[in-house]
Amino acid sequence: MSSFMAGHPALKDLYGDLKRRMDHAVADFQANLASTRTGRASVHMLDQVKVDYYGTLTPIHQLAQLSAPEPQLITISPWDPTILKEVEKAIQIADLGFNPISDGKVIRIPVPPMTEERRREVCKHLNKVLEEHRTAVRNVRRDGNEALKKLTRDKKISEDDEKRAFDEVQKMTDAEIRRMEELSQKKEVEVMQV
Repeated sequence: MSSFMAGHPALKDLYGDLKRRMDHAVADFQANLASTRTGRASVHMLDQVKVDYYGTLTPIHQLAQLSAPEPQLITISPWDPTILKEVEKAIQIADLGFNPISDGKVIRIPVPPMTEERRREVCKHLNKVLEEHRTAVRNVRRDGNEALKKLTRDKKISEDDEKRAFDEVQKMTDAEIRRMEELSQKKEVEVMQV
């Protein structure tokens, strides 16, 4: 399906901006899903961890080799061994429920299996994150609709064009929300698997 807005000179920039902002909301939601804990160890569980590296908060994956050699274990090998303590501290501050163990070279993080209660909490959290991102996409829609009304008032587009553009913005919104809901459902199934 080709876009009416993308082909209309007065609406092209608005369409690009709305598409970019909605895609950004979905990408942010996907990043949140990737770092959500399931029953298996994944290096993405540490995506939100930032280490104080000489006064700069730096993502952990930029400072160390991360791996998940076993289903219940994550290992971290810092490229600069002098920052082991800072890495350990950052993991504890992140409050992910992990207890890092250091041997002076490598940090091992045993990932305990999740309880039924913890799985339900994670699903509840997923729903909250999904709703925040749905709201973000709806806010983009609202901004787009206001911009369309202004273009119509300023006589830059006709009322028919405005109506077609409103419909297209609504379809974009529905599609992005549906995409996030499908991703969320898949993640919930993954989380609830024992």
